[in-house]
Amino acid sequence: MRGALSGLIAAAGLLLAATAGAHPLAPALLSVHETAPDHYEVLWRSSRVRTPGAPLQPQWPDGCTAQRQLGTAVDGDAAWVEHWALRCPGGIVHRRIGVDGLERAGINVILRIQWLHGAAQQVLLEAGRSVHVIAPADAAVPVFLQYLALGIEHLLLGPDHLLFVLGLLLLVSGLRRLVWTLTAFTLGHSVTLSLAALGLVRVSPVLTELAIAASILWLATAILRRSEAPASRRSPPWAMAAGFGLLHGLGFAGALAETGLPLDEIPQALLAFNLGIELGQLVAVGVAFGIAALWRRAGFRQRGWMAARVAAAYGIGSCAAYWCWDRGAVLWL
Repeated sequence: MRGALSGLIAAAGLLLAATAGAHPLAPALLSVHETAPDHYEVLWRSSRVRTPGAPLQPQWPDGCTAQRQLGTAVDGDAAWVEHWALRCPGGIVHRRIGVDGLERAGINVILRIQWLHGAAQQVLLEAGRSVHVIAPADAAVPVFLQYLALGIEHLLLGPDHLLFVLGLLLLVSGLRRLVWTLTAFTLGHSVTLSLAALGLVRVSPVLTELAIAASILWLATAILRRSEAPASRRSPPWAMAAGFGLLHGLGFAGALAETGLPLDEIPQALLAFNLGIELGQLVAVGVAFGIAALWRRAGFRQRGWMAARVAAAYGIGSCAAYWCWDRGAVLWL
């Protein structure tokens, strides 16, 4: 089982390494807020880190005109923020809105629409699906389900967080120790996610992403050290998992900040996002163990288990080293 699991994670590491350069630090946000019938305020927030030669441009619904640009600003060291006032005679329901340039930019955009009477809807725009037809307010998905899906999506589509969780499977032996380690990681990131989302803790997003990459690099070296150290000299892994969980929670909060929390439903949205992350984590672990079990049942032996684990550690470390270089370079841009 462990040999199959190592092979699976090694393959995942190579796959993530191949796609690591295709994703910037966070998705962009296009927020449309209805302020009066036929009148809307638009916020466009996009990362300052972007694929060269791939500009992004919001495309307004047909019939809408930008009456004025309310302002442009730089949000800390991570994002450009622009505001517009739109006038759309007849409203925007059943009209198309999107972002031009997604196919070239390698970035996703979260589209959020806030209606006059409080209802909201949220969708993900991506390459191949860069346009959305706006549904009526009464067809909006409940906030809890929106943020639950967002949490699941962020964990499963975030290669750094996903690889850290998979790396823990290689570091820890024994189901009971693994459960304690994953629980410690969960508690750690839940604390900082909540504090940062509520504005009680603020850390540079660029430094946070760089530190997360460094934590994965450290995890890779820990897997290699574990392969050489006798069991009696191995330190408990849950303290490390809890500490790095605090760090990864800041990364989760950064993604949530890009989307924003509905002011009238902050506790509900925060709880749903946190639960979504946990569900995504459970899905990742379950799929890894499921594939490993099928691999073993197919008759593959555990010979070469140590070599497979070392290969997986080097795959994880290679991804992390690339991310450290890529994210560290942002500091000098």
